[in-house]
Amino acid sequence: MATDETGYEPADIEPEWRQRWAERERYEADPSEEDKTFITVPYPYPSGGMHIGHARTYTVPDVYARYRRQQGDNVLFPIGWHVTGTPIIGAVERLKKGEEEQLSVLRDTYNVPEDTLEDLETPMGYARHFIEEHYKAGMKQLGLSIDWRREFTTEDERYEKFITWQYETLKDRGLLEKGLHPVNYCTNEEQPVTTHDLLEGEDEEFQEYTLVKFSAEEDGEEVVYPMATLRPETVRGVTNAYVDPEATYVRATVDGETWIVSEDAAEKFELQARDVEIHERIDGADLVGRRVDNPVTGDDILVLPADFVDVDNATGVVMSVPAHSPDDYVALQEAKERADDLTEYGLDPEAVRAIEPVPILSVEGYGEIPARDAVEEYGIEGQDDPALDEATHELYNAEFHGGELNDDYGDFAGAVIEDVRDELKEYYQSQGDFDAMYDFAAEVICRCGGEVEVAEQDTWFLRYNDEEWTAKVERAIENLDAIPENTRQQYYNTVDWLEEWPCIRNYGLGTPLPWDPEFIIEPLSDSTVYMAYYTIAHRLQDVPLEELDREFFDALFYGEDAVDDPDPTALELREEWSYWYPVDYRCSAEDLINNHLTFFLYHHAELFDEDEWPQGITGMGMGLLEGQKMSSSKGHVVLPDEAIGEYGADTVRFFLLNSSEPWQDFDWRADEVGSTHDQLARFWTRAEELIDGEEGDRDELQDIDRWLLAKLQETVEAVTDSLERFETRTASQEAFYRFEEQLRWYRRRADLDRPGARWTLRHVLETRLRLLAPFVPFMANELHERLTGTPAEDAPWPEPEAEFRDESAVASEALVEDLHEDVADILEVTGEDPETIRVYVAADWKREVFAAVREAGTNVGAVMSEAMSNPDLREKGDAVNDLAQELVEFARGRDDDELATLADLDERAVYEDAADFLAREHDADVEVYAEDGDPEDPAGKADQAVPFRPAIHVE
Repeated sequence: MATDETGYEPADIEPEWRQRWAERERYEADPSEEDKTFITVPYPYPSGGMHIGHARTYTVPDVYARYRRQQGDNVLFPIGWHVTGTPIIGAVERLKKGEEEQLSVLRDTYNVPEDTLEDLETPMGYARHFIEEHYKAGMKQLGLSIDWRREFTTEDERYEKFITWQYETLKDRGLLEKGLHPVNYCTNEEQPVTTHDLLEGEDEEFQEYTLVKFSAEEDGEEVVYPMATLRPETVRGVTNAYVDPEATYVRATVDGETWIVSEDAAEKFELQARDVEIHERIDGADLVGRRVDNPVTGDDILVLPADFVDVDNATGVVMSVPAHSPDDYVALQEAKERADDLTEYGLDPEAVRAIEPVPILSVEGYGEIPARDAVEEYGIEGQDDPALDEATHELYNAEFHGGELNDDYGDFAGAVIEDVRDELKEYYQSQGDFDAMYDFAAEVICRCGGEVEVAEQDTWFLRYNDEEWTAKVERAIENLDAIPENTRQQYYNTVDWLEEWPCIRNYGLGTPLPWDPEFIIEPLSDSTVYMAYYTIAHRLQDVPLEELDREFFDALFYGEDAVDDPDPTALELREEWSYWYPVDYRCSAEDLINNHLTFFLYHHAELFDEDEWPQGITGMGMGLLEGQKMSSSKGHVVLPDEAIGEYGADTVRFFLLNSSEPWQDFDWRADEVGSTHDQLARFWTRAEELIDGEEGDRDELQDIDRWLLAKLQETVEAVTDSLERFETRTASQEAFYRFEEQLRWYRRRADLDRPGARWTLRHVLETRLRLLAPFVPFMANELHERLTGTPAEDAPWPEPEAEFRDESAVASEALVEDLHEDVADILEVTGEDPETIRVYVAADWKREVFAAVREAGTNVGAVMSEAMSNPDLREKGDAVNDLAQELVEFARGRDDDELATLADLDERAVYEDAADFLAREHDADVEVYAEDGDPEDPAGKADQAVPFRPAIHVE
């Protein structure tokens, strides 16, 4: 445990508070007369241990929960455990097989004792270990203010009854259907999988490729060479094709046609519900030199060899459009350069060199061959050039949004691609020239180790594209407090592309599909409205399992009129559910917007009334460790118990909360965490000194005390505003670091032994401890209780105190700070060690010009008109004009109240009061003069004075 010579010992403080919270059941929340706040976070999936990235995810909502409690709310912050699906089963199987990588993760990364491994050899034994020994223990160590009565797992029988109710309801409403649907499919487990089941490629979404059916007559039959593209409009620009000469291809009958595709592609077509029969395997080299006909133009094109062809992607036969693809342009140029070497494949070098790009559209900013222009602009020298991807992306984007098809496209000629791509694809598909397939652009691997492909399965799916359902969700998004605001559009975008969602698995943990129990409801589909279950989870334990039927939950969620004979217990539980609902805020990773979080909105919008829909969602960023992505499998993680053991829970919390805003990525760096600990230790030491010292006297405040108290009110306001928006970094920075800057200045300016200063510092400490309680609850509660007799969390959230608002004190001290900095800058530049510092305050006529600025605003012409109405100013002519421009710049960005406060200040008196301080700081006599008061001015500096920026002379 990190300690500090000052005596800050987290290990002495934190366990006592954990025990105290547990014994007093401090965070157990029941309905009351108070306003409520219901905040949730995704329940963890305990297929491994909790790491520091998880800690940040759960600590952010804890800060908000603690803040709302101090605001007087009755706060519910629950947690459960998500075990649905196959990742835990896969982990258990790998453990039982003795796979070294799995054993290493368990032993070395998550410190599972050797004699405990056997306990992990059942799915729920495995899950329970990580729930109890990692997640739950870690959450308690962090001091998360969770109501532990309400925890459950998705394998609990009563939870399954709740999910059964949900899916029977959706089915009865026509929002579940059965039919063929493309799904992510594990070829090892032979069942659909979702994002949560993936080891690699979690961010990959399968795409629908257009297959352009090039063909040739071979041995008296027509043979199709399907080539995949995401740009079907470029079909008229195809100049050649590529195959991998080292790969294996097949001749196969696919839905009654003879196709030439890679061996991998044939397997994919079988998965996608096509009738496939393989007749022979063919070496890729045997395909080189063949000519195939373009189905749209009738032109024949040459098949060339290329080692960049990925036969595991799409069909393994690649079409080339060098006029509009920088990749293809570079590949063609390289093929021409090595044309003589291609004779080994029986190719005529001149035939290769004769291939030229064929333009099919025009786009602003590019010439006849756009790909060539892009390659030349980026200076691309080969296919390995990293700039090639950027050039390709930029050209594709420009062509999609602005590319106009040429006259060869007939009815589509002159159209912009984005307006006609789908129509063009459908047209050629109807002519039999195009087909389609699904595939990933990159490798996707299941947690079990199997390859994931796209398969069309006869499955049950949720009809997320239902118009009425979609309309409700869009209304929910419109009314949602989306934090940050820019995430709102991501929800709309997700709704736009969502179609049907397969919601079942062949096996795994989870709730059986009620009407077809051979299937299991998949992980993303059983985790949409479990927040409602939290509200009554602890009380359902007293309800006999057999009573938890459809009518019970209908009565619970829809009221006594929903069923003929409502269960009294259900109606009683309805009161608790109604009290807590809706969910006020859900904190979850932003990368879940395109599935879980949008599904969360869908199911709430359908199953509950509008006033019960989620109120807000706060997006969460990802965690890095020393600049690199965390990885449990590689052991590149920090475990919370280890971090807490070294630094203390408050340090861990504080670093996670103020290193970035919740929706930004954070980077756990040991040296910075250590620095955070040291800063908290210094805070602790100063606090102890104040607590142990004299109380002071409120009646003996001086101007500098009033300034600090005024800055405190600004801090209270800033922290409160930030926490209302979940800006934990801004809030913690304001409460701690930025106010420490004010304190550093105060300690330089004030006699800290004065009774007024002692009272001020103790009052400031008491307020700051309440502001910091959500962030560092152990330290804040301990110190606040020592200071006042009450833990900080039991004291109300601070509100700005009107009696301590003092704009004049703030403005005056800002002038002193500015003057101090100006003097320091002069001394640094000149290198002088002055005996005397003379300060000249602007003449009264210059204040009159400032008055004109206040009256006329920040338009120089208007200011001059106002100033020239004063005969005395009119006589000064150009001097007034020069000063007016300077003061207009000064006034910009300052509101009327601030300018009024400055106008009322006696600027000379402010500097005179600070003269002794400035003399101490700079070890020199300080003399303050008025510019127009016959000052001592040996260097002729006085006339350079401007209101609120005095002239300075040092000697």
